[in-house]
Amino acid sequence: MSLQKVRPSLLRALLGSAAILTMGGTAAKAAEPVLQTEQSDVVTLPPYSPHTILVEDAVYTHNKDGRVYVVDADNGKLLGMVQAAYNGNMALTPDAKRIYVAETTWERGNRGARNDLLAEYDASTLKITSDEKLPARALVTPKKNDFALNADGSRAYVYQMSPSNAVEVVDNTAHKVTQTVEIPGCALVYPWGNSGFSSLCADGTLANVSLGADGKVGMTHTAPFFEPDKDGIFEQSPTVAADGTAYFISYSGMVYPTKMGENSTVEKPWSLQEGAGLKAAPDSSKPFEVTWRPGGWQIAALHKASHQMYVLMHKGTFWTHKDNGTEVWVYDTQTHKRIRRYPLKVASNLVGVTQDEHPLMFTANEDNGDFFISDALTGKPLHTMKALGTSLIFTVAPGEG
Repeated sequence: MSLQKVRPSLLRALLGSAAILTMGGTAAKAAEPVLQTEQSDVVTLPPYSPHTILVEDAVYTHNKDGRVYVVDADNGKLLGMVQAAYNGNMALTPDAKRIYVAETTWERGNRGARNDLLAEYDASTLKITSDEKLPARALVTPKKNDFALNADGSRAYVYQMSPSNAVEVVDNTAHKVTQTVEIPGCALVYPWGNSGFSSLCADGTLANVSLGADGKVGMTHTAPFFEPDKDGIFEQSPTVAADGTAYFISYSGMVYPTKMGENSTVEKPWSLQEGAGLKAAPDSSKPFEVTWRPGGWQIAALHKASHQMYVLMHKGTFWTHKDNGTEVWVYDTQTHKRIRRYPLKVASNLVGVTQDEHPLMFTANEDNGDFFISDALTGKPLHTMKALGTSLIFTVAPGEG
């Protein structure tokens, strides 16, 4: 169609539209935004409350990528994260100002020189403040007692097996290993006070190591109090470094109250089942009897002030000590009686509690990494943190040591 045959009004409209398109294109080109230069900063976390907790994620599907989460349990909110590479272990100082992570790396990822490390982080900024090379550490599945702090956090104890069972004693102020303590036939560390720890031994005893100011090491053993091949002890039984209190729990559900120290004393055991009005569970001599038994990974947690112990329980035979708990049973450790029981909607491999007057309780879904926060005094669910991690295995709350 020629322009001569177009009506004047239509021609003016077409020309106007073309002008608008031309101006619009020019304006759009001129209005391209100038991108702001990226800037980084460091966010400081608020002071830790009794409900600011650490959660260890071993990430078993690719466990060189382990991590420790900082969680605001009051609001079910993730605050931050630090690395805990390849079967790492972690601890929080009593003042909740420093996080320690014992971990292992290799210079070329999966090969090259091995580095066993002890990292110190500022708990508020999550900035690393020390990165110490260790002589060795036991490269085993993370448990609380592979690595632990003394009562005031001035020392760290690193369990190792290179080539024999020993503990590296670390001065956390000087950031150096001060001595290596051989513990033949024994394993793990259960600190008491500021200058000693105990270890579980294959002969059913408890080894007690006292560290003298002059560098001398003293060691005593209790009498055998359990039979490892008949009724073993859960390695993650609850202990308290501040006063040496321990409750060693056996696979069958016997509880051995212990006062750890230079000469630890083990009291007469009591039964979790009898404390709940049931018959005591048999040991491995009757392996097929089904009854309520303790099981899981972090199987129990102690609320120190109230003398209440939270234990994961399930129905099963003797060799089901790794089965997740379908209920949490709460005991008065002074009367040895069960005082509450909480059925769980999802079986849990861990149970943890905070140490304040209004404590929270923690459980987890081992399959999908969901993390559950409940009222510890009633069992009422409060928050669910969906897919917090991949392999949640234990918690640490301020003041629990």
